[in-house]
Formats: sequence, C-alpha cells, structure tokens
Amino acid sequence: MLFAVEDFFHHLQIERGLAENTLTSYRRDLTQYGQYITMEKEIKSWNDVTRNDIVAFLYKIKDKGKSAATIARMISSIRSFHQFLIREQIVQSDASLYVETPKLDRLLPDVLTAQEIDKLLEIKGSSPLEIRNKAMLELLYATGLRVTELVTLHVTDLHLTMGFVRCFGKGSKERIIPLGEIAKAAIEDYLANARDELIKKNKTETRLFVNHHGRPLSRQGFWKVIKKIALQAGLMKEITPHMLRHSFATHLLENGADLRSVQEMLGHADISTTQIYTHITKTRLKDMYDQFHPRATK
Repeated sequence: MLFAVEDFFHHLQIERGLAENTLTSYRRDLTQYGQYITMEKEIKSWNDVTRNDIVAFLYKIKDKGKSAATIARMISSIRSFHQFLIREQIVQSDASLYVETPKLDRLLPDVLTAQEIDKLLEIKGSSPLEIRNKAMLELLYATGLRVTELVTLHVTDLHLTMGFVRCFGKGSKERIIPLGEIAKAAIEDYLANARDELIKKNKTETRLFVNHHGRPLSRQGFWKVIKKIALQAGLMKEITPHMLRHSFATHLLENGADLRSVQEMLGHADISTTQIYTHITKTRLKDMYDQFHPRATK
C-alpha cells in the first residue's frame, strides 16, 4: 500500500513540480497517515479505507494537541492523495470526500508600519555583506517575494534596464514583478561593488545572492540576516521575512493599488488569499480613526 504513497510523491514532484517545502509537508502528513492505515488499522488495500478510518486518524492527531490549522493541512494532503488514487484507478470511491475541514480563525498577518520599514532598511556600511543585505531587503520589500523565491533568484532573472525581476513561485509558475528605483539602485550597488568580491573563490556561481563563501544563500541564512538587522535597527517586535511580503501587499492596497494587481505580483492562485490584506487595511483604518477622531470614543 505504501507504494501508492511513493507514487503520489513522484507525481507531485515530477508532474506538478511542487516546491521542496510543499513536498516535505505532503511527505510528513501522508507518511503518518499511511503508517496509521497500514500498521495500526492493519488495512491491506486502499479500497478498504473508509471515511471513519480517516476521521479516527484525525482524532488521534487532535488528541496529540495538534492545532486546527495542522489538521486542516492534513485533510488537504489526504484529499489530494485519495483523488490521486481515483485518477490512477487504484480505488473505486473517494473515502475522503465527506471529511469536514475544521473551521479556522483566520489570523491577520503581522505587518510593519512605514516607519518600521524605514528603520529596517536603513542599512549603512560599505562591506560586501552589508551592501548585499541592503539589496536583499530592498528587493524583498519592493517585490513581495517569498524567501525561497528570493534566495533562488539568478543574476539572469534581473532586468534592471526594464525595471523588473522574474521569479518562479509555487508550482514553478513564472511571474514578472516591477522594481522600484530604490531597490534597483541597491541591487546595482551590490552587483557593482559586492557580489564579485563574495564569489571570488566561486566565480561560476549564478545565484544572485550568496554567502561569504560565495555559495548560494540559504533560507536559514537569510533568517539570521534579517533577525540581526532588526536587532541593530532597534525593532523590538519579532521580525520574520514573510512580514516584508505582508507589508508590501498591505502598503500597496493602502495607497490605492487594485486587488487584482497585488494578487498577480504576489503570485496568489486565488484572489481570496489576497483579500486577507484588505481586512488588514480596514483594521488599521479603524485603529487610526479611534486614535485621532475627537469623537471616536466616549
């Protein structure tokens, strides 16, 4: 039975071209599920799996203290797998069809104010790493890239004369994002005065952003960079790379950008994902009203 799970992973990787992080999530979820079905329930065929078996597995996960968000992700993974079994004619019916997803309290993502962004991006210094850090953060805030998209950029993905950058998002979908003049200048400075110094022992490297060894910067490496910069900037809140993406979208909408354009720049497949940022802007407007209108409160 577990061969079918491996076939599904192969399908996700080769045919759907999912990102490594997404594949890791699927593998973690379905490995637990497959082991439960085959070892604990001792079921010998996916045809024999019922809705009750799936629900029992989810209750077991819940009893371990897993959050509603984790359970919802598990259900999504299990549904995708059972739909794959149907398509491959391994089973005749979809046991996951009527499994309900738990309701989630949709939390508004944390964003930085314009003043906090200014503090974070006020990176001074002329060392190669300081110039690189300035270019990375300016680019991240200017484009709303995901961290994985940022660290996997190649030099050839930049089109500075035209003022845009090309990236490949989830599912290897290509998108083109405009660059502002400040980000463009920071990248030009990095290319002219820092990158060659960083790659002097690794001249053939094609990735845009590299570490002090001249190797591609990792996601973990970037996390360390942004945490250090936030500390130096005196920002007391916990700063994450994704907060720059959230801030990019929120600030665009606050200044009049239309939702469809923001959706395209973020690379969201569904506009409902982008709409979360309209809730943020409304919340911030309400906070400003309560703070500054003389008759907002009694």
